[in-house]
Amino acid sequence: MDTDYPSFENPLCNELKEFCKRVQETYKELKEDLTPYRDDRYYRLAPMRLYTLSKRHFVLVFVVFFICFSLTVFVGIAGPEVIYTQKVNRTMQIKPFELSSPPMTGYNQQLWLTCVVLLDQSDDSNIQKSFNLVVKIQGVTGEATVSPVNNQEHNRTRILNCHRKCAEIIVAHLGFVNYTVYHFTVGFEDLKSLNYPIKELEFAWKTYNPVFSQMEIWFRFVFVVLTFMVTCLFAHSLRKFSMRDWGIEQKWMSILLPLLLLYNDPFFPLSFLVSSWVPGMLDDLFQSIFLCALLLFWLCVYHGIRVQGERKCLTFYLPKFFIVGLLWLASVTLGIWQTINELHDPTYQYRVDTGNFQGMKIFFLVVAAMYVLYLLFLIVRACSELQNMPYIDLRLKFLTALTLIVLIISIVILYLRFGAQVLQDNFVTELSTHYQNSAEFLSFYGLLNFYLYTLAFVYSPSKNALYESQLKDNPAFSMLNDSDDEVIYGSDYEEMPLQNGQAIRAKYKEESDSD
Repeated sequence: MDTDYPSFENPLCNELKEFCKRVQETYKELKEDLTPYRDDRYYRLAPMRLYTLSKRHFVLVFVVFFICFSLTVFVGIAGPEVIYTQKVNRTMQIKPFELSSPPMTGYNQQLWLTCVVLLDQSDDSNIQKSFNLVVKIQGVTGEATVSPVNNQEHNRTRILNCHRKCAEIIVAHLGFVNYTVYHFTVGFEDLKSLNYPIKELEFAWKTYNPVFSQMEIWFRFVFVVLTFMVTCLFAHSLRKFSMRDWGIEQKWMSILLPLLLLYNDPFFPLSFLVSSWVPGMLDDLFQSIFLCALLLFWLCVYHGIRVQGERKCLTFYLPKFFIVGLLWLASVTLGIWQTINELHDPTYQYRVDTGNFQGMKIFFLVVAAMYVLYLLFLIVRACSELQNMPYIDLRLKFLTALTLIVLIISIVILYLRFGAQVLQDNFVTELSTHYQNSAEFLSFYGLLNFYLYTLAFVYSPSKNALYESQLKDNPAFSMLNDSDDEVIYGSDYEEMPLQNGQAIRAKYKEESDSD
């Protein structure tokens, strides 16, 4: 006797199968959308405004770039000094000194106490003397409440280096201002045994100029607004094109522009509202991410412009992410390390108190040298392989020329910042916030912002880009497409945009009249 048993299906398993199918379909659709056409011609990519610019337009683009950059420099020259310094001299014998800082607000941002030992020295002999520095810090609030900072006395070993004049000693550094006034008790030990008598001790309070802090807030806000507008306009210009039709420059610009928004730091005003190290750390983190993304952009563009089609993650992206990731990891690790140690001990300095700093510095320089050699290799190979293709050669020449200008200006700014004797207290603030004057701050921020704005302009499609690309794909205009190829790959592509536009519109009008 046969018995039929009813089949029971688990509803949960069925729903799980359906969900997995949907995920697979979504993944396939996304992969198709992101993968560029393998065998397509270059003009099938989303058109760039770069192709519609004549020589006069290129000159105008560079002129506007220099005008905008020059305006920021001139405003910076007329701006206030960045660091406010107040000196205090002590001529008494070596013993603990009681020092009180000037009244401070959040606009002072940070506080340094430095000291210069003035010796009664008649010759030019070199002096190196190790001594102990004892520091105790107390903070005074607006209600005259005195609170100890870190609840301990800090004892550090320092080295006095003198040649005609003794080098400046950084006694302590506070990364953010939490009190109205700070009381320091500073003691120098083992300095009485010097061969030359101490003539004077020159202490100096160094903080950010409150006027500069207000100017920094306004200009960062202006750059945030401009970057947001440029990002929206760039995304709006590409909205009608599929993502797989975007060129590699356009894809990278869609990443760099939001990162530039973070580089300008819309959260920067929180530094003046919250007495915490978090806003400053976020600012440093955003800057390091954007700068490393810019380095990665140069590698990917100069390599990807030669590799059309599918770019595999293992062979194309992984080596570049590895090199740039090491640079980012080294800078961020050292910055976090310094910040955490300074929170527990304001007298901490990685240059003096850590033997591993030299190893980290050598590692950073080696990786940076590898990056430069790799980038030069990609540039030389791209220029040698694509020099006979004017359509691609135009992209290479423009990016190389503008990037070279930006790098030269950046090197000049960095030389002006680090070539002179400025505060040398920690790695992150050296890279981001220590400027001798307002011109250096505005020129560096303006340079990177206007560089990205210029690239976004030339890489965005023109207003008639979709209209002309649709006409090119129409079989009725096959003969017209052939003439476009001849113009694009010919030697004289300066008049190409005007001729193509007039020919297409005339042909389209004839077809409409005949219909």
